[in-house]
Amino acid sequence: RDAGFGDERRLSEGVVRVSFAIEPTDASVAAMHDRERVAAARSVQRLLAPASVAVIGAGRERDNIGQAVLRSLLDGGFTGAVYPVHTSAHAVAGVRAYPTVLDIPDPVDLAVVAVPAASVAEVVEQCGAKGVGGLVVLSAGFSDAGPEGAVRERSVVERARGLGMRMVGPNCMGVVNTAPDVSMNATFAPITLRPGRVGFSSQSGALGMAILDELGRRGLGVSTFVSFGNKADVSSNDMIQYWEADDATDVVLLYLESFGNPRVFSRVARRVARQKPIVAVKSGRRDTAEVAVEALFRQAGVIRVDTLEQLFDVALALSTQPLPAGRRVGVVGNAGGPVRLAVDALEGAGLVVQSMRHLPADASAADYEAAVSASLADAEVDAVLTSFVPPLHEQTAEVAAAVGRAAAASSSPAKPVLANFLVAHPVDDVPSYLFPEAAALALARLVERAEWLARAEGVVPEVDGVDVVGARMLVDALLADWRAPDGWMEAGDAAKLLGCFGIAVGEAGEGVATTVSVVQHQSFGPVIRFGIGGAVGELVDDNPARILPLTDVDAAELVRSPRLAPLLFGWRGAPPVDAAALEDLLVRVSTLVEDVPQVAEAVLDPVVASPDGAVVAGARVRLAPYTPRPELALRRLR
Repeated sequence: RDAGFGDERRLSEGVVRVSFAIEPTDASVAAMHDRERVAAARSVQRLLAPASVAVIGAGRERDNIGQAVLRSLLDGGFTGAVYPVHTSAHAVAGVRAYPTVLDIPDPVDLAVVAVPAASVAEVVEQCGAKGVGGLVVLSAGFSDAGPEGAVRERSVVERARGLGMRMVGPNCMGVVNTAPDVSMNATFAPITLRPGRVGFSSQSGALGMAILDELGRRGLGVSTFVSFGNKADVSSNDMIQYWEADDATDVVLLYLESFGNPRVFSRVARRVARQKPIVAVKSGRRDTAEVAVEALFRQAGVIRVDTLEQLFDVALALSTQPLPAGRRVGVVGNAGGPVRLAVDALEGAGLVVQSMRHLPADASAADYEAAVSASLADAEVDAVLTSFVPPLHEQTAEVAAAVGRAAAASSSPAKPVLANFLVAHPVDDVPSYLFPEAAALALARLVERAEWLARAEGVVPEVDGVDVVGARMLVDALLADWRAPDGWMEAGDAAKLLGCFGIAVGEAGEGVATTVSVVQHQSFGPVIRFGIGGAVGELVDDNPARILPLTDVDAAELVRSPRLAPLLFGWRGAPPVDAAALEDLLVRVSTLVEDVPQVAEAVLDPVVASPDGAVVAGARVRLAPYTPRPELALRRLR
């Protein structure tokens, strides 16, 4: 917000020189992000749509991973040329082989590498010399094998980038592109994937085969599939930006174990989720970063589910159904037990059961068509969940077809229809789930998606009364002569720093005690939290979080997110507090931490909110030297 080449001013009795870098304008940042998006999409395109593939390490034995990839490419009908590479074999699986990639007489776009870890570096050099566009490294023995392997992995990635190549892996199971003009299964999974409009990436190579098998069992077609493995180079950030521009992909599915660059993920996902739904499973809910992960997903509009099964359930609904206009659900069923379970699950997910149509146990397909049609015609119903227990197995297809006809004939606006058919095989015509709870959860995620899209995007506000130069001078002076080993500022200095951002510390009147805190997370950057203070707040321990920078919409939502938030808005006849003052305070704290990154932690407690405003009655601020994170900078892509 402020820029300069050097500013020398007097502070107390000494002279302090403060140097500032010129901060980029909004236009330059937007241009930089656009270049990043285009470069990432283009580099991934080279990996997923090659005209030729070399399989390096394709062995003679059928149980060899390299040969398995070769056979997958051949059996899957890859439209390009395939070249096995083996040090001594003349042919592999009936296809002429070459000693090295350099011996292949034609250009090679993609190399799938399945050699021992110790040989990968040499192969990378050869691929660079050959002019290969991208690498998929299946080999294990890198960061998955400990510190020594991690060093080897970094070296391989740096060399690949230096030679102008992007790399998927290592320790992955490969990539898939079902587009008719590519038809590439470059994995060692002997599975034929159904073409479709779902893009899927998995960080786990071990889970990859089971994931692909389940996709086929569910009848979910995929556009592209990428197994990241150790995710040393190409990451979910790259893939999301590829899918953003991919006309063949409507829904994005992610299985994540870690974030390479959470702040980039947040920015990219927030943009892409406005166009295409992103559904994610993130393992490790017991991690200390869980609060930040939840905040990141919520702000970015990523639909989070708890299990891979739920991931497929939600994907099925998103890929086949329109979004509902509200939370009101009509339920149709022919058996009391499943209907009651569906109602419980819907209400437990925050949806409203608006109507229930009970059909006899021997209800016909015509009965279901009429009941579903009536529910869809009800102006008070936004979505329909139908449950069917077949008295005879052969009736299931007839009922499914009838429900599908009712949904297709429904007048505008379109309403989603999800089914709970108690049969263990996929059902055509309508998205079907074996158990009612699964259908209810999938419908709830559709509602959440619709509500997030209806939410304003928000902007990062520019606040008045801010003295960034003075704040930086104060912090630089304190850090230059720092005597507090734990980094906590004296109360007076903390008040001065807050004052530079228009945050006054003083005596409170009557009101509701709240707390505002912010901490610099090593991976996620600054994370801000808000909650109700005092004894009640300590008992409930409910302080929702958001990732910075904070938009005006984020601030408004954060004030209303704690379970005890009704205390701020007229609970039991009490006068509502000035919520706008709390929102302004959150934005100012966000601005402070963004503009002065040496602020490692800040705790404002209590912040007393009343109808007249919000007063900070107590404040603690901890400083720490700021170390730039070059690994979080944009990659330079050729």
